[in-house]
Amino acid sequence: MQSLIQPKSATPRSNPIDSPSPRERWFFFQQDRLVVCRSAESLNVPATPSDISGTDHAPTSFIRKIGELSGEACYVAELTEFSELSETSGLQGITLREAFAHLAEDLWGMAGRAFQILAWHRNHRFCGRCGARTTELATEFAMRCPRCELLVYPRISPAVIMTVLDGDKILLGRAPRFPAGMYSPLAGFVEPGETLEEAVRREVQEEVGIAIDEIRYVGNQPWPFPHSLMIGFTARYAGGDLQVNHNELEDAQWFTADRMPLLPARTSIARRLIELYLAEHVDSAA
Repeated sequence: MQSLIQPKSATPRSNPIDSPSPRERWFFFQQDRLVVCRSAESLNVPATPSDISGTDHAPTSFIRKIGELSGEACYVAELTEFSELSETSGLQGITLREAFAHLAEDLWGMAGRAFQILAWHRNHRFCGRCGARTTELATEFAMRCPRCELLVYPRISPAVIMTVLDGDKILLGRAPRFPAGMYSPLAGFVEPGETLEEAVRREVQEEVGIAIDEIRYVGNQPWPFPHSLMIGFTARYAGGDLQVNHNELEDAQWFTADRMPLLPARTSIARRLIELYLAEHVDSAA
């Protein structure tokens, strides 16, 4: 089956900030909010520090080069002080979830990478084993303890997300935090010692009480809430009655192509898994 997520032109690099490139993209964060430039047509991220401060030096406590996107060097920076985020300035601070609906997919992906790198730097200034202050390595994304030599890398938490199919039906679930009426494929984090397929089986059994088989990998998507890698699968229903675990879900139902609920955003892997099902069943439903 073709992967959902096609290769992008984003090229991750572990270099710290060096000599600025003529073509740049800056991901400034004020606390946990991404600073964006608003125009009448769209939102975008600043191209230079002068877009923020009017000078070549915005007030930052952390800067690091995080990669390249379409030939543009990308940097993450944390603002130490900033009070001009107003409509008249054309700048605005928004959450990554809010940015998801407005930024291009590859740009949002790099914004998520920027936020994860920033969170890693914030959260590991001191060694979790001995308490000493850590130092940031220039050659890779790693914080090193000078006392006990522990290395800490940015955290990535793998999570599985899966559609379960039974003939022309698809199983979708609803968490309490979802917008009203929205359903999505089941999902959950991979536990220590599990294969991805074992995690798929366990999550489905825990959340809705049914057995599955024919588990197939589809694709993946980085998901910075706060540091997940969503790994998508399809599976076939193999037996049992739906028994919704209300500690996990508010509801779960079987749907058909001609009777679908409100769905996740089109650029999410959740929606793309559903679109694969619809591509095979929408004609027969009509």
